[in-house]
Amino acid sequence: MANTKPAQVCYYIVMISVSEEEFAAMVGAGMDAISPKYIEHLNNIVFVTEDTPSAEQIYKLKLRHDQSLFGLYEGIPLTRRGSNYNLVLPDKITIFKNPLEMASNSIDELRERVRHTVWHEVAHFYGLDHDRINSLEKS
Repeated sequence: MANTKPAQVCYYIVMISVSEEEFAAMVGAGMDAISPKYIEHLNNIVFVTEDTPSAEQIYKLKLRHDQSLFGLYEGIPLTRRGSNYNLVLPDKITIFKNPLEMASNSIDELRERVRHTVWHEVAHFYGLDHDRINSLEKS
């Protein structure tokens, strides 16, 4: 009887990592990919990149330890602004580098996730909820 050993199984974790400049360029490309009809109305809004969500953002969103946050829109959506909406600080869209890198298996996948996240957060600026965003993406 032959002495056989079980096959060895190796698991590799692929970690994609890009520089801050490369990531910012991906966010810019994501903005460039948005239809001009949506871009033209983006007023008084700032886009920023961060490595991870802050403790305050995590608390405010009630995120669990097993949840990832790729992007966040903070502000008053266009659909909820009244006639008295003026002299306010800019709305803010934050795109989070580390969670997006961890969820991606290649540079191309990271680019696509960033593009999708930018669109998703811009859609929140327009007052769209997740169900409406998903239905628009499927059509």
